[in-house]
Amino acid sequence: MLQYATWKYALAAILIALSAFYSLPNLYPQDPAVQVAANRGGAIDDALLLRVRSALEAQSLPAKSVAIEGERLVVRTTSPDEQTRVADLLREDLGSQYTVALNLASTVPGWLSAFGAKPMAMGLDLQGGVHFLLEVDQQAAIDKRANAFADEISGVLRDGKFAYTSVSRTPDGIQVLLKDGADMQAVFVAIGREAPELQLQADPAQPGRFVARLTPTLVKSIMDGAIEQNRTTLDNRINSLGVGEQVIQRQGESRIVVQLPGVQDTAEARKLIGATATLEYRHVIDYGNQAVQAAATGVVPPNARLYYSRELGPDGKPRPILLSRRVIVTGDQLVNATSNRDPQSGQPAVQIELNAAGGNRMRAHTLENVGQLMAAVYIETIPEIRMVDGKEVVTTRVSEEVISAARLQGVFGKNFQTTGLDSQQEATDLARLLRAGSLAAPMVIIEERIIGPSLGAENIAAGTTAVFWSFMLVLIFFLIYYKMFGIVTNLALLLNLLMVVALMSVIGATLTLPGLAGIALTVGMSVDANVLINERIREELRNGNTPLASIANGYDKASGTITDANTTALLAGVAMAVFGSGPIRGFGITLILGIITSMYTAVSVSRGIATLIYGKRKKLAKVSI
Repeated sequence: MLQYATWKYALAAILIALSAFYSLPNLYPQDPAVQVAANRGGAIDDALLLRVRSALEAQSLPAKSVAIEGERLVVRTTSPDEQTRVADLLREDLGSQYTVALNLASTVPGWLSAFGAKPMAMGLDLQGGVHFLLEVDQQAAIDKRANAFADEISGVLRDGKFAYTSVSRTPDGIQVLLKDGADMQAVFVAIGREAPELQLQADPAQPGRFVARLTPTLVKSIMDGAIEQNRTTLDNRINSLGVGEQVIQRQGESRIVVQLPGVQDTAEARKLIGATATLEYRHVIDYGNQAVQAAATGVVPPNARLYYSRELGPDGKPRPILLSRRVIVTGDQLVNATSNRDPQSGQPAVQIELNAAGGNRMRAHTLENVGQLMAAVYIETIPEIRMVDGKEVVTTRVSEEVISAARLQGVFGKNFQTTGLDSQQEATDLARLLRAGSLAAPMVIIEERIIGPSLGAENIAAGTTAVFWSFMLVLIFFLIYYKMFGIVTNLALLLNLLMVVALMSVIGATLTLPGLAGIALTVGMSVDANVLINERIREELRNGNTPLASIANGYDKASGTITDANTTALLAGVAMAVFGSGPIRGFGITLILGIITSMYTAVSVSRGIATLIYGKRKKLAKVSI
């Protein structure tokens, strides 16, 4: 008979309530906003808040609100035009100590956010944003690896006590000149142990000279590795800086596509993509008079490089310091970095963990240099965009600064900490950027596109209109054709849409134009399921069964057919979600969610509604279908 268990009603009620709650944030539109983040030397505090408010009032620029939200100051505006004017004003007023970017700020109330409710993420085609096509300089990656091999060969020669004249890079490879040609075979064996990838070839015309070359297989591996490392690094860096729902994909042999939904400022997006930060650890040669003399005369010893420390000298300027040209370890050998405080001094610190190779080099250095100074050099590469003759010219500024020069108190290897940072926030930022990694090779932006929020709004309006009218036409058809069961079907369809929106919001799926098409397709598939049920009920009535038995048999007999039909479509959606990317993956995810919810609402929820209407009528003469 027509029955529906109490626990099923309870489950349906809970699911409907949760769906309504987690769909609610999508009713709150985003505000055009200007986001201010602190660079080195800047701080997000009440003083900055007052400064920004005063600047806006002086120029009579209205703002919905100016507030510190998390680690950034956010100015919410009422229109994109005001957003642009506010951004231009703040960039000029705040200078290089702050990064000013255009963005979209959420208006979801705090009580909703506290329960994890958030709106659906919009793709580039709906929300607007920036699109970049980047060309990776693979030759630079090969040169970088070749230089590393040259350093490694030098280390092998020193460790093996082999006398040599030079180790140098040439267009042909890495040229090595030994003082004694009789050492050649022993050197080949030693290098083969440390760097078996290299191809070694002696020069018969000059005893003691040989060339180490990168094999074609190794070159291809380096090129592929550079692309993949850059892609992964970009993904990690953008995630760590709070830009969500980005698309970062390899395209062809040497290109990477980057899409940042919601980011509307290409200059700041370029800086976000291109900025790098890493550490180098070097031995300190002199931190006194010799360094001061080198800074004054410009004459630097051949085995040293001149840097400047954060520590100020007697003249109030950064103190010069001479460091070894040889790097002990670099950020490439870093495994993990976490911010904390030094347990002894309480100063901000970054806990460093190196890989095995870096740990071995650090241990070897500290073993020989206990009691001497080792410096941590902070290196930041920042892209800058300047207007020259009305055109944007992209340059890079490299900032190198010694953040600490500490005396080695003992021997350590892969785990140690770096201090000398200005604040705990800087320690957190440095750890985050170090975890994100460094780019394996430079990249050049060869194509960029901006999709404005107005175009995104048009796409949303068009897509929403299409989904709305597909729903309305279906609802009207069911009301006319199936009468009372048309109402049951319409309620099931509306609940299906509600659950799809809630699920996409909860799991953080990105809604794109293909996703909207997937929702519209879901409506059609849900219609199919309900048509099967209604036609089964009509068939049972035509066969002479009682109304209650016809309804029960209609749901029971249609369920198997609906499951079979939707399983094949579900498998197609899974294939698109797993193997596809970009729009195809978004369509597949929407399709999967829609099929799951449509099966539940069509087979289970609609049966519960029909039971509420007809289930308690023991003498039911006819069904309005």
